[in-house]
Amino acid sequence: MTPLATAVSGPRARLFACFLRLGTQQAGPLRLHTGASLAAKNYYEVLVLGGGSGGITMAARMKRKVGAENVAVVEPSERHFYQPIWTLVGAGAKQLSSSGRPTASVIPSGVEWIKARVVELNPDKNCIHTDNGKEISYKYLIIALGIQLDYEKIKGLPEGFEHPKIGSNYSVKTVEKTWKALQDFKEGNAIFTFPNTPVKCAGAPQKIMYLSEAYFRKTGKRSKANIIFNTSLGAIFGVKKYAAALQEIIQERDLTVNYKQNLIEVRADRQEAVFENLDKPGETQVISYEMLHVTPPMSPPDVLKTSPVADAAGWVDVDKETLQHKKYPNVFGIGDCTNLPTSKTAAAVAAQSGILDRTISLVMKNQTPTKKYDGYTSCPLVTGYNRVILAEFDYNAQPLETFPFDQSKERLSMYLMKADLMPFLYWNMMLRGYWGGPAILRKLFHLGMS
Repeated sequence: MTPLATAVSGPRARLFACFLRLGTQQAGPLRLHTGASLAAKNYYEVLVLGGGSGGITMAARMKRKVGAENVAVVEPSERHFYQPIWTLVGAGAKQLSSSGRPTASVIPSGVEWIKARVVELNPDKNCIHTDNGKEISYKYLIIALGIQLDYEKIKGLPEGFEHPKIGSNYSVKTVEKTWKALQDFKEGNAIFTFPNTPVKCAGAPQKIMYLSEAYFRKTGKRSKANIIFNTSLGAIFGVKKYAAALQEIIQERDLTVNYKQNLIEVRADRQEAVFENLDKPGETQVISYEMLHVTPPMSPPDVLKTSPVADAAGWVDVDKETLQHKKYPNVFGIGDCTNLPTSKTAAAVAAQSGILDRTISLVMKNQTPTKKYDGYTSCPLVTGYNRVILAEFDYNAQPLETFPFDQSKERLSMYLMKADLMPFLYWNMMLRGYWGGPAILRKLFHLGMS
């Protein structure tokens, strides 16, 4: 696959030079982890469930706190992916190969990698069980199991992905099919969906729409494309400032947005999508497509849904300010698997990791956590192959912006940050426990402006 867009260089790129130098200085050389030990222990001071963004980040932080030999990560997957870049992979602007690395290479050196799947949590006995029959005990437990993709809840999926014209940027198996569908588009409806469930990176379903529209313009197909965004939500975005900016783009680019429309079936052999009207139960609509991008329904991992650590909806039940479990004081949660009332993004995980680090430090000293998470999250809304609106906000859906300019405007500099700087920070700083979000940068920028 040949990328459509290449990295942009020039004077504006120098905006990020100091960040790149900082990351190089702090990160140090990459050390390969050799994988699970043949004589893995059955007790750890800190046990981390999940080897995704939150799990690896917290394992790195806990290693510095209690020593590598006292920390273990339970994760079955052989590869670790930086998923935010899949938006650009689906649009042909990045290679899929750039998004993944061996899990062994991101496990902090010396930390035990238990290559297994969690099948049961027993917080009353301070232990968990894995699919290979092991019981592992802990003093402190960090749950970072992410979110589950439920393609099968849409009739006709996932088998429908075997047909052309359909893709999804949410799975490593289907993201390149999005790019193929985009390239093969001739004329007709290009449909983009948003499900009736919580999702990770809630901006991603519409980012690919803007990129597809830009691609159609570049290739002379725009006049033949009817671009439709069918969303189960009642608004284009949850923060008014950014929603207003997006509405302007939608109007300028002649995009059709239908609210309260939920995808319930894909007839891939006939290129038809079936939607239910959430405002009128029982009412459905069948729309033919030339291209279909599916955002799947999502839910907590099955192992959590019936676990004592879950709330009524199946999410890990944590205090929204400290990330400590509401019932079990030695259990903590981070990222997509929690019931924190904020958007589920990698940027949120970064901010949460710093708070959780401090929370666990105080709990280990029998002190009360004081550092409070404000719900910070970020969503770089990609609106073209060289433009991004950087949405940053808190629990109250109020902008919490880092830079000393209006971030609701489309900017090349923010695209460069999304496409090139953030992956660098992720691999070299966040996963090594050195990046807790842009709070310090925000203070520096705004102090400089005062």
